[in-house]
Formats: sequence, structure tokens, C-alpha cells
Amino acid sequence: MTVQFIENKGQPEYAVIPVADYQALLDKAERHDDIIAFDSAVASDEESIPSSVVSRLVNGDNKIKVWREYRKITQAVLAEHIDLAQAYIGQLETGKRIGSVNVLKAIADVLSVEIDDLV
Repeated sequence: MTVQFIENKGQPEYAVIPVADYQALLDKAERHDDIIAFDSAVASDEESIPSSVVSRLVNGDNKIKVWREYRKITQAVLAEHIDLAQAYIGQLETGKRIGSVNVLKAIADVLSVEIDDLV
């Protein structure tokens, strides 16, 4: 790497480097930031969600269904936990019904998500 220093009153004030060297430094800094972010995420207690689940949520799939299937819970088991009929869960998942806040809270609790993750 070649560096040209520009001085002010005999003291180095600026360093000029070739653009290719500058880009290489930026790339290294970005990789370093990515490593720090990854290490931080691994060390945290937050759950990692697979990209396939995120993709389904972003693509507009029914959120209750996506989370239920990710948690490997059947409609029948979910319905049993919140004392509702399986058909009701099916209607929520197809959009034929909109659940009350209490129902959505109960579902969120069973699926270990926040209610905001379902609406």
C-alpha cells in the first residue's frame, strides 16, 4: 500500500491512498463489523428465526399458521391449549375470522411470540 501524507505546519494532517487500497480497507472494516454483529447475536438470548420463516412472514403468509408450523404444533393442539375449537383456528389461519385481542394473546403465549408478531 502506498500512502502520500499531506502536512500542515510540518505535521501529517491527511493521508492519501489509491482508491483500490481505500476500497480494500472499507471491505475489511465491513467484514469486521459483520463479525462483531454475528458474535453479538450468538451471545444474546434472542431466538434466531430461520430465513424460511422470515420469508413466509414477509410474503404475507398467515402469521398464526407460520408460527404454529414453525413451533411444530397442530391446529388441534393449539386449539386445546386455548380452549377453542380446531375449526376456529383454521378460520383464523384462512382469514375467515379475525381473533379478539384475548384470543390472539392466548395464541401468542402458546406459540412463545409477542402478540405483535401475529397481527
